Amino acid sequence: MIIRHRFTLTDVVMIAAVVGAAAFGVWQYDAFPNESDATRQLIFELDEIFAVCALGFALFAWSRLRAQRREIRRRRAAEEEVRTLAFEDPLTGLPNRRQFDAALRTALAAPPGADAVHAVFVLDLNGFKRINDLHGHPIGDEALVQTALRLRQAIRDSDIVARVGGDEFAVLARHLPGPDAAATLAIRIIEALRAPVQTGSGDHLVGTGIGIALAPVDGADAETLLRRADIALYRAKALGTSALRFFEEEMDHHIRERDSLERDLRAALDASRLEVIYQPRIDLKTGAVMSFEAAPRWMHPDYGELDAARLVAIAETAGLLQALTDHLLRRACRDTATWNEEVILSFGLPAALLKDPALGLRIMAILHETGLPASRLELEIPESALVADLSGAQTVLGTIHETGVKIALNNFGTGYSSLYHLRNFKLDTIKIDRSFVQAMADNPQSAAIVRALVGLGSGLGLMVAADGVQDEEQQRLLTQEGCQQAQGTLFRHMMTADEAAELLKSRQKVLNLA
Repeated sequence: MIIRHRFTLTDVVMIAAVVGAAAFGVWQYDAFPNESDATRQLIFELDEIFAVCALGFALFAWSRLRAQRREIRRRRAAEEEVRTLAFEDPLTGLPNRRQFDAALRTALAAPPGADAVHAVFVLDLNGFKRINDLHGHPIGDEALVQTALRLRQAIRDSDIVARVGGDEFAVLARHLPGPDAAATLAIRIIEALRAPVQTGSGDHLVGTGIGIALAPVDGADAETLLRRADIALYRAKALGTSALRFFEEEMDHHIRERDSLERDLRAALDASRLEVIYQPRIDLKTGAVMSFEAAPRWMHPDYGELDAARLVAIAETAGLLQALTDHLLRRACRDTATWNEEVILSFGLPAALLKDPALGLRIMAILHETGLPASRLELEIPESALVADLSGAQTVLGTIHETGVKIALNNFGTGYSSLYHLRNFKLDTIKIDRSFVQAMADNPQSAAIVRALVGLGSGLGLMVAADGVQDEEQQRLLTQEGCQQAQGTLFRHMMTADEAAELLKSRQKVLNLA
């Protein structure tokens, strides 16, 4: 009962003490003497009992009134806290998304004057995930608090800055003179975040990408403006550094096209509508076909044929890179296993998959499923991926290499790999990048680079191949420098699996050695 009625022990004791004292006084001193009774008797009379009860009820009412007032204060404080939590970010003290959306709708209800704009800025911090991963969330929270303070100092008093996500912020600047003023404010924000953020673990560089949408030019409602500012932010983040981008209609078209391609790619994978095409790599001395490099081909009904680089980029952003790679490798291994020649299948691995510890197991499962011997598979990795993470590449590909699968380094000469990388990573082949091959006839410096790369590979006991050979002069120079294999349009264009099988059956030399 005490809990239900919110009594306190103090109230109970106080009321009991006062009532007890009053009862004792009434009993002892006859507070209401009766004239008809000449002698004093130590008994309670009816009027005395009524007086004591009235005092008790008065004290009880007073305690209930005090408790009610205390409860009202508690509820008001709780409601104020709920309002604060509903409209304010508890970490930084900035407005949250709900308050920002409300302020944006209010601003749009009062359109700017002629030649003026309301500007919406969407910010995403650079390098914040690294701070969290390396130093923990408390340091990350400290960096966010300092970032919020800098943003407050960078904007005008009439502007609003809000934290709308983990490391995402938004700014609403009302009644700016025009796009130039919006750009100036964005630059001021970038400059405010240029200096390192100081935390308990040291200094941290935190830049930002900024996407900007203007009202009423880019939209008249809050949802459209925020979506278009996000699209502009996507383009700003693609630059890799602190940068700002205004929304452009072309961006919206690009985003919608990318979304359509991602959905269509998912459907194409489910329906196995992706093809694999091949280009032969030949021996420069004998002209014999030594291997076929596999590449994907997707004929989209609306956008035509998509090249491999764009297809991989779409798959990566859509989270389909693993499924795409597995599908293409399985298809290529199945084709290669039917060819009655000991030719090698050369298959390019996207750099992003070299971080997948289960990659080797999936490749071995595909080889077992298709019946292709491990010795007939060559995996190509970009040189830049080897330089970026040597230990990761060793972990993922080391076990595969031990089973007999060959490893080739693609785009050799462009990734700044050193002898250390070549010595500590087990390679079988290096492929000289096409940019050097195609320039060697006209550029003595490129010819010297090719000569050095061929000498380096040969000195390490590696197979040296050249990519992108287009004419006979390039073929002659490569042969003269000691390059062993080559591929390019001079020998054969991309072909289907059936055309590759026919080429092998005919035992045709693809190089004129006469």
